[in-house]
Amino acid sequence: MTFIAIDPQVTLPTLDKLRAKIPADLDAHQIATQWFASFSKSIGSGDGHAVVDLFAEDDFRTIQGKPRVIAFLRDILPSELDGSDCISFQEPFTDLSWIQILFSFETPVGIGSGVIRLIPLASGDWTAHSVLTNLEDLKGFPERIGALRAHKPDHGKWLEKRQREIEFVDTEPKVVIIGAGQTGLAIAARLKCLDVPTLVVEKESRVGGRWRDRYEALCLHDPVWYDHMPYIPFPASWPTYTPAKKLADWLDFYAHSLELNIWTSSIITSLTQDASQITDANKPGKGTWTLTIKRGEGTERTFSAGHVVFAVGSGGGVPVTPNIPGMDEFPGKMLHSSEHKSARDHAGKKVIVGACTSAHDIAQDHQVHRFAYVMSAKTGIPILLGLYTEDGPQTDVADRINASFPIPLLKLMAKRLTNIIAEQDRELLEGLTKRGFKLNYGEDGSGSLILAWKRGGGFTSVHVGASQLIIDGKIKLKNDAQISRFTTDGIQFDDGSEIPADVVIFATGYGDAREPARRLIGDKLADKLLRVWGLNDEGEINSVWRWSGVSGLYFMMGNFALCRFHSKHVALPIEEGGFGNHYTKRS
Repeated sequence: MTFIAIDPQVTLPTLDKLRAKIPADLDAHQIATQWFASFSKSIGSGDGHAVVDLFAEDDFRTIQGKPRVIAFLRDILPSELDGSDCISFQEPFTDLSWIQILFSFETPVGIGSGVIRLIPLASGDWTAHSVLTNLEDLKGFPERIGALRAHKPDHGKWLEKRQREIEFVDTEPKVVIIGAGQTGLAIAARLKCLDVPTLVVEKESRVGGRWRDRYEALCLHDPVWYDHMPYIPFPASWPTYTPAKKLADWLDFYAHSLELNIWTSSIITSLTQDASQITDANKPGKGTWTLTIKRGEGTERTFSAGHVVFAVGSGGGVPVTPNIPGMDEFPGKMLHSSEHKSARDHAGKKVIVGACTSAHDIAQDHQVHRFAYVMSAKTGIPILLGLYTEDGPQTDVADRINASFPIPLLKLMAKRLTNIIAEQDRELLEGLTKRGFKLNYGEDGSGSLILAWKRGGGFTSVHVGASQLIIDGKIKLKNDAQISRFTTDGIQFDDGSEIPADVVIFATGYGDAREPARRLIGDKLADKLLRVWGLNDEGEINSVWRWSGVSGLYFMMGNFALCRFHSKHVALPIEEGGFGNHYTKRS
């Protein structure tokens, strides 16, 4: 598979490159206030050239370069800036400094927030290097939360009303979401608070089933502060790293608490689109999609909906298993990591498993039969997720700041951070190397970041218990040859060596996220779908949370933090009277 390379001309705005110095008497607030006043005036006048003159030469929007930014501003101006909310001077590295501004703004249809970073110049002036703008609300369509929640007492009518709502007795869903994992629940919660009739279709018998039924050793590798769901954060007593089965129960609780309409034990058997109902490329009509849902008890319902969201997990939840010669001869057990439950199922057996994150969990499970997986909190977590801590900024603020770093810039910073983490983990890494473990520092030494954005995986965290077990020789390692074929005794490699096995677990990931959609909508429509995941030529994720190539069809994927932040970006355009077409122009 070929991936588009991030522009090699992108560089960090270091002090050496800028030939700048930070004065000892720096007044960040005054500098930011003066710059923001000029920015606000230029935005208000609709003068794209004046706006761009306030930026450094190698600026970003993830539209990169002044000509493209000018074209973008010409299309979207004017907006009204309300003012800067928070100003801070930051020095992430000794040779890298900026002034960060959090601000708010309004457009004719929406209310937004933003993050600006100013960098110093040799002249002593400060200019913008990057700007994030983020839509928070649509005017006239506020979320029904806080002061806008329902106020009337409900004397005995809630249950009947709720049952009619779940069954869609009095209305049809405007949006149908396929999948009730964290991605489906996040977008369903956003739509619920916007009063958009929404139905979630889940094939499992209970919400959270995919987490509940995975292998016992599974545990979130991100800390709790990074994983909050929209509207209901985890309790203060919640463990830092959430066990999968505990998480499954939380998702079930979350769905009930927010009164999300979910049909479990149900599947969509038919999904067709009426092109005549599409008014333009981004505005499907109310009845664009006709779908039939088969429920667990065997009944069927047919609905007409304007929007369909595929929230079926990484790679569409379709496991990929390689086709290797001799597999039909192997008398043992072969299964994908998604099918693995517990090492107890293979007690006394010789087990072979892959080498990435799930494989590390499973290998550790088979070696020690413990089910707690904890990433080191003293190395990677504070460095990579330092915004998300007990005492850090509010989650929504942290999300904006995190999203405000363009991925090409993040890659350059990640290279530095990867070196810092590797130095702190020197003993662990040297131990793995001595055992023959082939370390991967990611694309150009950027660690797991770009591997995650481009491939959705392909990396191993070295801060897990399994790594030490490899060092200690308790988990054996074979990586000096490729698999040639299966035999009646195990696996044979292309160097002639063999490993006996009773069980082989393929930790080989998942397939193309478009495949579940293709099976339902057919090849003709599916061929219009844009690639899902991976980076485009602007260094942004393809298709997910945005225009998919097919009107009224969306893909929701990603970890808890990504779904929390981007679920709003899917929900708001769906709202009645939405803000129009997505900006998709390329220069």
